[in-house]
Amino acid sequence: MDLLSVKLKIGDREYPMKVKPDEEERVRNAGKFINDQLKSYREKFGIDDKEDLLAMVAFDCMVAKLKGEESSSAIDSTTDSKIDSINQMVKEAIS
Repeated sequence: MDLLSVKLKIGDREYPMKVKPDEEERVRNAGKFINDQLKSYREKFGIDDKEDLLAMVAFDCMVAKLKGEESSSAIDSTTDSKIDSINQMVKEAIS
């Protein structure tokens, strides 16, 4: 599959990268999200240091990712439990 060359501006820097066509929108949305968060933290906390702002965004993104994984794991566990229960009821109904 061919890769697209895109340039993302994050903060004050441009980052050239190659992405799959079906990933382009996700990559651009991620860049927009990061820039929006940088702006929000800059305004909210009055911080101008780019490294501090990027670290805060990275930290918040990781916390959100871990929270999502925990939630997904809990949903998977509940789903597995319900499937086991349904399987048991089907086995009992067949017997």
